[in-house]
Amino acid sequence: MQHVQTGDLDAFDLKILDEVAADGRISVTELASRIGLSKTPCNARLKRLIDEGYILGFRGVINLPKLGLDHVAFAEVKLSDTREKALTEFNQAISRIKEVEECHMIAGRFDYLIKIRTHNIRRYREVLGEKISSLPHVASTSTSVAMQSVKER
Repeated sequence: MQHVQTGDLDAFDLKILDEVAADGRISVTELASRIGLSKTPCNARLKRLIDEGYILGFRGVINLPKLGLDHVAFAEVKLSDTREKALTEFNQAISRIKEVEECHMIAGRFDYLIKIRTHNIRRYREVLGEKISSLPHVASTSTSVAMQSVKER
């Protein structure tokens, strides 16, 4: 993990963040061993990092292609209105679409870049046509389909 702004974090805190990012199920005993602290101070630091919002949560990483969800497409979305109210309405609506894995507001020739994962191109077409294109203020979309995922987190 690359660290740009560390604030009040020291080298031990940064090591904890790196280890937890790599393995969220790591035991405190193993974590302490890897970063060079004893268990009690390591646990206190981990709790502080959670309490202060540096660690937002822990989750399982599911092998989605194994479940048949191996079609990934990226949709560029241009809005007809980019005033704050329109952006908020779009943001709230896009958050409710389960096939959307990521949605990023972009500064450039379009307004949003959306990562959508489905079973196949037919289902993607349905999601795009029935869900995304009908969201508030969507003027146009353009799709790129991923041929291979080289790196994902």
